[in-house]
Amino acid sequence: MEALKNGFSAPSRARAPALDSPRDVREWLRLAKADVLFEATSLSPRDGQPAIDHIRAALELGVHAITANKGPIVHAYEELNSLASANGRRFLFESTVMDGVPIFSLFRDSLPVLYLRGFRGILNSTTNVILGGMEEGLSFDEALARAQHIGVAETDPSNDIEGWDAAVKVAALVRVLMGAPIRLDAVQREGIGELSGEAVRAARSENRPYKLVCRAYRTNPTVTASVRPEQVPLSDPLAWVAGTSSIVYFETDIFPGLAITENNPGLDATAYGMLADFVRAVTE
Repeated sequence: MEALKNGFSAPSRARAPALDSPRDVREWLRLAKADVLFEATSLSPRDGQPAIDHIRAALELGVHAITANKGPIVHAYEELNSLASANGRRFLFESTVMDGVPIFSLFRDSLPVLYLRGFRGILNSTTNVILGGMEEGLSFDEALARAQHIGVAETDPSNDIEGWDAAVKVAALVRVLMGAPIRLDAVQREGIGELSGEAVRAARSENRPYKLVCRAYRTNPTVTASVRPEQVPLSDPLAWVAGTSSIVYFETDIFPGLAITENNPGLDATAYGMLADFVRAVTE
């Protein structure tokens, strides 16, 4: 005010220039000057979008891409992997199957030239929790509500119940570890929605509990894969996998049986997988 009285104008407060919102992920990556993209959108089993477009944009702009989304592996793995190599960047996805357990990096880094004949396992924790609840006497809806309450099942659990989530994981393992470009519709898929509580409890009393079992085996020149409820004898390690635990049992030319088990992981396990991929991307 004193400056105005003396004939001087007061300096105006500087304003930051207005920035328009980025029109798409490609422009956002440019503005952010990103080195690494963490992609964690929800799974779209049928087309892998929008995650594929996000990862493609990152790699084309020279940005490492790390994802927890299985869709891009099933629908665009070969393209995205080639794009990463061409641009000297990493496309990593350890959190897509069994949270942060190092399945893909195990075969890539520690088991070179190993020939994978096939695998089987339990890879969907939501259905495992639901089946366990039904064995205890809960109805299907009550067991599903429990799975949602503990944060395992989505509000719309159809991808899990109908076997889509497990089928996508099977296809991802087949494409990356077995080198076979299997289509998702080639994975024979049956969910747990038709199982009654009576059938599930009867199977348990017979010591042959129901599990949603994932399988893939080479049947030259192709790979045969499936996801379906099966009764598993107690002599099989798969029968003892309960709650949010997972297991995958590999059959290779060198190791007839190689099993990886994850025992009731916490919610931070997936985040750890992405962190581990970040360390690989920026240090290797």
